[in-house]
Parts: sequence; structure tokens; C-alpha cells
Amino acid sequence: QVQLVESGGGLAQAGGSLRLSCAASGSIFSFKSMDWYRQTPGKQRELVADISSGSSTNYADSVKGRFTASRDNAKNTVYLQMNSLKPEDTAVYYCHGVTWIQENYWGRGTQVTVSS
Repeated sequence: QVQLVESGGGLAQAGGSLRLSCAASGSIFSFKSMDWYRQTPGKQRELVADISSGSSTNYADSVKGRFTASRDNAKNTVYLQMNSLKPEDTAVYYCHGVTWIQENYWGRGTQVTVSS
């Protein structure tokens, strides 16, 4: 059973930066893709960015040009670099992975709060 553990959340000012990490207990090569989602109270979880096993990425329009997803296969870790943060980026951020046999894994989330 693979576990995903997020870290790096916290408080930032508008215009600032944070880098989230998602460490997998096993090899991230087990995952066809890994994603970052976020959720605010009363809203559905929203896909923010995804990164494939080949490191191709896709982003939600709301974060394009500001967020960058990357992966370090040697460390079994994926990252989300968040720049030019806005108050509307405030959410709990979740790491998610889909394996080659369609198993889904979620981390427990990390809170990001952006003050204006």
C-alpha cells in the first residue's frame, strides 16, 4: 500500500510563494500520473495540476503561469511550486496518484492560506 504525504503548506502573503511536496512511500513510477487538487469548504475538490510519468504537465486556467508541477523520481516526490499567490488560492491542497492498474491514492492534505 503506497502512502502519499504532503508537506510545505502554511501561511503566505499575496504575491508570495510556497512549495508543496508530496512524498510517496513507494516508487512514483507506480503511478501513471500524479495530481494536485485543492478544496475549500463547501466546494468540490478542484484539479490544479497534473504531471505524468513522462513529466508532461497540465494546469487549471486559474493557476497557469503561476504554479509549476515537477517530480523527482529518485526521491519519489512530486512538487507544486506556487508563485504569485492570491487569496483565492487559499485551500487544502491534496496530492493524488493513479497507478497503472487504476488504483487511486490520496494524501491527507496540507493547508495553504494566502493573506491579502
